[in-house]
This record gives sequence, C-alpha cells and structure tokens, in this order.
Amino acid sequence: MSALHGTRPQIDADPRGHGPNADGAVAPSAADLAHVLAVVRGAGSSFYGAMRTLPRDRRDAMFAIYAFCREIDDIADDPMPHAERAAALAEWRREIDHLYAGASGGRPQKPTARALLRPVARYALRKADFVALIDGMEMDSDDAFHGPSLDMLTLYCERVAGAVGMLSVRVFGEPGAAGERLAWALGQALQLTNILRDLLEDAERGRLYLPAELLGKHGIATREPAAVLAHPALPAVCDDLAALARQRFAEAVAAMRDCDRRKIRPAIVMMQVYRQVLEKLIRRGWRRLDHPAKVSKAAKIWIALRYGLF
Repeated sequence: MSALHGTRPQIDADPRGHGPNADGAVAPSAADLAHVLAVVRGAGSSFYGAMRTLPRDRRDAMFAIYAFCREIDDIADDPMPHAERAAALAEWRREIDHLYAGASGGRPQKPTARALLRPVARYALRKADFVALIDGMEMDSDDAFHGPSLDMLTLYCERVAGAVGMLSVRVFGEPGAAGERLAWALGQALQLTNILRDLLEDAERGRLYLPAELLGKHGIATREPAAVLAHPALPAVCDDLAALARQRFAEAVAAMRDCDRRKIRPAIVMMQVYRQVLEKLIRRGWRRLDHPAKVSKAAKIWIALRYGLF
C-alpha cells in the first residue's frame, strides 16, 4: 500500500464506552471511532493521507471532524426531497446542541457526534463553526442555488470550507489570529478549486456556483447550468475565478509564515495537492470539462513526504 493509504491507523479509544480520559475529556468508544474511520477511508479523499501526519489524538480529532463534514455533505447531495434534507440537517443541529449541552443536556446519539465529544473538550472547538457548516449545507441543499452573488459565494465558502479550517487550526495547535487567517484563505482557495473542478458534475445536479458578477461581466445572462457551460464566454469566467483562487492560495501562504510550520503540516499538504489540481485545471482549459484534472497517487505521496514530514 502507498504512504497515503497504508495500514489501518491505531485508534486511541476506551473499549468499555465513553468514560472520562485522564485529562477529563470523554473517551470515545472503539465502535464510534471505527465508524468515523470507515467514513474517512470510504471517502477516498486526500484528507486521509494529510491527517496521518498528525499525532494520534489530533489525528483522531480531525477524522471525527471530517466524518461530520462528510455525513452532512452527503445529506446536502442526496436526491431526496428538499424537506427531507432539511429535516436530516435539523437532526444534526440537535446533535450539536447535545454535544455542547453537558451531562444534563442529553447525550449525542450519532456515533460521529459522540466521537466529537473529546475533541470539543480537549481543543476548545467552537459550536459556531459546526453550526456554520450545517448552515453551508443548507445553502448547498437549496435547489435554487444558481449563479450566486460573489458575496454569497464567499459566505458559502466560509461556511463549507472555512469553518472546517477554523476547527482544524485549533486541533493543529494554531488557534490564534494567524491560524484563523490561514483557515479563511485556504478554505476559500480549496472550495473555489472544488467549484472549478466539479463544474460538470454540479451542472448535472442542477447547480451553478459561478458568481453572478463574473457571468454578467462576460455577457452570460442565463443561469441555467448546462447553458452556462455551453456558452462561448465560459472560459473567461473560469479564468477569472481561477485567478481569485490563486490569490487566496497566496494569502494562505502568507498566513502560514506567521504559524508554527510543524503544527500546520496537514494544511500545507492539503494546500499543495489542491494547488496542483488548480494548475492542472488551468492548463487543461474549460472546454474539456469531461477530462478530469487529477493529481497522481505518486505525486500525492511525494507531497505527503515533502511537506508532511519535514
């Protein structure tokens, strides 16, 4: 197996259940952490390899955060009726309420929520960031999300990616102003790259994330996803959005200079992978959307070794 998909990580868990750990944080059960790990590994994301550079407890915390993100994202992407998606996300809001309510407020019922109990206590994770993620998924589940304003797109990126970064920098040990600047800029860059990478897939689901200002700037009046992708001015719109993504990556690099590099290695690995994806998309162009722009497994291994270990 490759360095990114190696042997199953060790899990630091209390096999008897959810008793307090030595530092007072609640220890997840082995079953809950096994569930989280299955979600993370099943996603097939670069995230798994990047987070394996962390010490065990921080890694397990990041796996729990990622599993939460994956599960609410799956709700937003599910073809079920909008009302059912809203109800499923509302159920997660209640789980987050239980997560922060203490012993008298009711216990989380979902295994991923229970696996978050220790990270929340140990790393002072903020409830507002979890809530922001759910807010972002509610935006995503809105069937009318077509050509948002640039301000709305920025807010969406803050919620679905920046909030993950805000949680992550606390787990990494960089909760200060520099860590937050990194979380915001890198979250924007990663999500804009995702949008450019997934144009065709999103259009097939009836979604269009390209901002209204750029569509209008280049004379695209329609907001119908398939028509936008077929428009002659699409490459100009995508070039402008790619330039914005590059700017956000540059801002993330600047923020990293004020962070402890040893603590933010996973963020560096993720950034390097996504920067390569963005540059591959730009070189491929915007008329061959059915040609994926992927970073090879060998390149991911090199990035993990180069930026994750040194």
